[in-house]
Amino acid sequence: MKLTFLGTRGYIDARNRRHYRHSSLLVSYYGRNVMIDAGEDWLGLIDEIAPDAVVLTHAHPDHAFGLRDGAPCPVAATEVTWEAIGSYPIETRSTIDNRTPIEIAGIGFEAFPVEHSTVAPAVGFRVTAGRVSVFYVPDVVYIQDRGDAMADITLFIGDGATLKQAMVRKQDGALVGHAPMQTQLTWCSKEGVPRAAFTHCGTAVVEDVGRTVEAEVRRLGAERGVAAEIAHDGMEVLLR
Repeated sequence: MKLTFLGTRGYIDARNRRHYRHSSLLVSYYGRNVMIDAGEDWLGLIDEIAPDAVVLTHAHPDHAFGLRDGAPCPVAATEVTWEAIGSYPIETRSTIDNRTPIEIAGIGFEAFPVEHSTVAPAVGFRVTAGRVSVFYVPDVVYIQDRGDAMADITLFIGDGATLKQAMVRKQDGALVGHAPMQTQLTWCSKEGVPRAAFTHCGTAVVEDVGRTVEAEVRRLGAERGVAAEIAHDGMEVLLR
C-alpha cells in the first residue's frame, strides 16, 4: 500500500508550500487509487489526480466541497454525508454503512463513527490493502470503538489541528472540535500503534517556520513509544 498526502492543511487561512491544499489522502494498491476527501481546494482539480474512486469522511467544506460540480469517478460516503451533499451532480454514488467493511477499487474500507461535528457527522476509515491496515481520521475529538478501529494497524493518521490545546466544546450534548495531537499519541500508545502521522494541520503548524511543533510531536511520540511526524503535501509512505 502506498499513501500519498495530496493535501494536509486544515480549514484555516494560513498556508505554505508544505501545507497548501485541504487535507486529502490518496491510497494506492496494485495500480488502483482511492482519494479520501476532496475539499473546496480540490474543485476542478480532481481530474488531475484521476482516482478510481473518492471516499468522504464527512461533509464539511474542506472535505467535500471539491465535488460540488461533480466527480470524474464513483464517490462513496455515509448516508448522513449524502444527505448534506445530495444535490451535487455526482453520477455514480454508493453509501457506506458504519462498521460494515466494503471493498472500493480493490482496497478495503471500514467506517468508524467519531465525535467531531453535529452539523456534519464524521467517520474515520480503517483502510486495508493486503496485510496492511491504517486508520485515517483527519477530524476527531473521540473515536467510537477505538480498540477495533486501531487494532493491529501499522499507521495512525490523525488530526493535526493543535499540539496540546484541546479545541473541544459541547454542542447539543455532544463533543465537537478537535483532540490535540498529544492526546491522539496517547491513544496510539494505549492501542499498541507503532507509528503516527498528522494531517489537517492547524495554524500553529502551518506558521511554524522553525518547525518546533514538528520536533515536539516527535518528542511526545517518543515518550509514548510511537514514531510520530507531521505529514506535508506530497509526502509518500510505502507500507508492506
